Amino acid sequence: MNSSNSVRPAGHALVEALIAQGVTDVFGVPGESYLAVLDGFHEHRERIRFIACRQEGGAAFMAEAAGKLGGGRPGVCFVTRGPGATNASIGLHTAFQDSTPLVLFVGQVASDQRDREAFQELDYRQFFGPGTLGMAKWVAEIDRADRLPEYVARAFHTAMQGRPGPVVLALPEDMLSTPTAAPVLPAARPAQAWPHPQALDELRERLLRAQRPLVIAGGGGWTGDATAALQRFAEAWQLPVGCAFRFQDLFDNRHPLYAGDVGIGINPRLAERVRDADLILALGARLGEMTTGGYELLKAPRPHQQLIHIHAGAEELGRVYAADLLLQSAMASAAPALAQLAPPPGEPVWSAWTRAAREDYVGNLQSLPVGPMDMAEVVRALERSLPADTLYTNGAGNFAGWLHRFHRYPALHQGGRHQLAPTNGAMGYGLPAAVGASLLQPQRWVVNLAGDGDFLMNGQELATAMAHGARRLISVVVDNGSFGTIRMHQEREFPGRVSGTELFNPDFAQLARAYGWASERVEQTEAFEPALRQAIAREQPTLIHLKLPVEISTSRATLSSIRDAARRRLGQG
Repeated sequence: MNSSNSVRPAGHALVEALIAQGVTDVFGVPGESYLAVLDGFHEHRERIRFIACRQEGGAAFMAEAAGKLGGGRPGVCFVTRGPGATNASIGLHTAFQDSTPLVLFVGQVASDQRDREAFQELDYRQFFGPGTLGMAKWVAEIDRADRLPEYVARAFHTAMQGRPGPVVLALPEDMLSTPTAAPVLPAARPAQAWPHPQALDELRERLLRAQRPLVIAGGGGWTGDATAALQRFAEAWQLPVGCAFRFQDLFDNRHPLYAGDVGIGINPRLAERVRDADLILALGARLGEMTTGGYELLKAPRPHQQLIHIHAGAEELGRVYAADLLLQSAMASAAPALAQLAPPPGEPVWSAWTRAAREDYVGNLQSLPVGPMDMAEVVRALERSLPADTLYTNGAGNFAGWLHRFHRYPALHQGGRHQLAPTNGAMGYGLPAAVGASLLQPQRWVVNLAGDGDFLMNGQELATAMAHGARRLISVVVDNGSFGTIRMHQEREFPGRVSGTELFNPDFAQLARAYGWASERVEQTEAFEPALRQAIAREQPTLIHLKLPVEISTSRATLSSIRDAARRRLGQG
């Protein structure tokens, strides 16, 4: 570390600034635009690791996963200018919509070449567009080497403060080679907003008057202590708790107060319960399109349910919904404050409502075997065979519906999340997120569930896993030869008119072996668990290739049933 303010290249000073922020691993694809930084990683290789990935989108997804696992600290990604930045933008968009802290460093053309459309030049402020509908909370370019530590500290503060999210810093090539004696700054610590005591009093009074309350927990900024406080609050008040889209690990799914996930493929009974609730306590969730069923479960802009919305970002409160009570607070502060509220004396009037919510969830775990490959049983086998702290990842596609419906997540692990999944619906997220998580937390098992279309968007990151020594890592590829979600929508809107959704796939088992992974091919339900146990015994990266008929569309419907319903609706017989 540069404790004596010695002169060194700005690229080295940047690496030292990252070390001061507690960063031990960064993800990226090397580029000539930031060679001085790569040299800094070599200089400090005993304290920080640069994990070279095979495509910038995969690297950004790994850094986003690191942000979810980092206890509130940002994940870090480095990419080169132009095409490198545009490739990485998918991970940035994911971090923005998932409220994940992330800092993306982008190489930039030299200062004396700016505004000439130099090789790979891009205006990052324009491209990443900071704002409520952009891809970053803040975008800046560092023109002076002496200010580099200042910019890095601000980037970390901004990424963590309020609603967490991504930040972009552009690095002109000549600036990185400039000598500087600038000292590094202390690690950023976000200021925590606590809910106002009077607002907490009003929240308590509204809860006491409710008949059918429901908690919906979601969003970023949660810690293991915060989820434990949420559980204490729910237990004291006997409140049913649902989790927002792809935040199912914020509340123990085995707990008798857990009511299910409020997202895509929602249990119809839970959807009805959201509609029938007379009070919704939204805790950390943005209440976006997926969690609100297209803004229909909670009507925008004024829901018929009482709405209490607690969120870390002031800009999010009142943005879509005219709530009855708004509280700005970080989840690490809000949940403990709620846990201190005095509950009603005796059994609350909504006890039967709470028990019924749990019964609905348990009923939704039941399924009937469908076809030669029963995906519900696959998910149950994963849960039976792997440790409770196993981390699951997925990208986007109907295949994820089985994981969301049938897997029972514990609450947050002290090492971070149990569920890494993109709320922005980004395909290709699951495998790189799993690789990144496995490299960051090698003591945990990591399972990626992927569709065939989803997997091949970043399948090359199999190489990254092998290059950097991943071990307890399993990827289950569900191969139905189709972009299944889009095929489902086609059959709903244009029944029988298939276009663009059929896929020609490789032999995924052979592909995995080419990368050095072990692999298994499974076509019958009863063969899955033995293959899984073999993978666990190996403790090396293993891909399990599952064949699923395209007819099996979702955990609730077949393509035939979807097509027939659409034809009846359209009067086609």
